[in-house]
Amino acid sequence: MSPIVVALLLGVVVGGGNWWALGQLGVDPQTAMPFVAAICGAPLLATLLTALTAPKAAAGAAPEPAAKAALAPAKPSPKPVEPPEHTALRLLAALQEEGRLVDFLTEDIGPYSDEQVGAATRGIHASCAKALQSYVRLEPVLAGKEEDTVTVPAGFDPATIRLTGNVQGQPPFKGVLRHPGWKAASATIPPRAGLDPRIIAPAEVEIA
Repeated sequence: MSPIVVALLLGVVVGGGNWWALGQLGVDPQTAMPFVAAICGAPLLATLLTALTAPKAAAGAAPEPAAKAALAPAKPSPKPVEPPEHTALRLLAALQEEGRLVDFLTEDIGPYSDEQVGAATRGIHASCAKALQSYVRLEPVLAGKEEDTVTVPAGFDPATIRLTGNVQGQPPFKGVLRHPGWKAASATIPPRAGLDPRIIAPAEVEIA
């Protein structure tokens, strides 16, 4: 039963009781109409107003959503996501640390003879190969050796197989494998704790 109906019934009961009491006291309703109306109608009006205003008061007392959010426990902040280029920079730093790859690639080798360059690159090759194999497991995109005849199936992914030469018609294609390609089967690049990832190699100063 709604609060308004309950209020109306309560007002009728109280007002009717007052009417009965006035009759017992011998009050003539015709001669004392204002007084009778006030005594009998006031309870009905009061209970009706109470029923109408109580839900609004209760709603006003309820905490606002913002207040509820303020009382709720704070969620932990998400961990910062490392930019993807930092992983590549760490790998480059490892290749520099093991084989001084950055030094070799940024040096002008024009003045050196082929024999000098060849002798220098042998050590760089061995050191960088060791570092790369430690962090990245590589696999060929296509099985086979260079100069083997291979078939490129229909529906191949152009991002994994690049066609060159006289390409006509629709796959499957037959051709000569010029390079098997590489793909990273797995990669584990260890973090460099406490170091700025943009620093590939720190400067070295020898104090005399």
